[in-house]
Amino acid sequence: MDAQKVDLFITTNAKYFESHQINSIRERLMNADEAKWVSIQSIDYKDPKTLILISIFAGSLGIDRFMLGDTGLGVAKLLTCGGMGIWTIVDWFGIQKITRQKNFEKLNMFI
Repeated sequence: MDAQKVDLFITTNAKYFESHQINSIRERLMNADEAKWVSIQSIDYKDPKTLILISIFAGSLGIDRFMLGDTGLGVAKLLTCGGMGIWTIVDWFGIQKITRQKNFEKLNMFI
């Protein structure tokens, strides 16, 4: 792919990924086929800042996990009231990293 397109993608979407993943993403995009560009641009990434707010205000209901596509964990969190609050508090510290990892996995499916 064109280096200018790759740099634009990285600049626009860097907040959705962890900093150590950026170099890997750049290399994979540079080696990717030009025909994949449209599908890569149309991926809907989850914003880690939005997910932390949802986790703080509705994490005991499992809504944060449902939004990430972790339906099983969302149901478990809902039925246990966030693991009696403990699981909810743990997610406050890890939900942003989990969100960025899920975004990276979603990008890897398209590349």
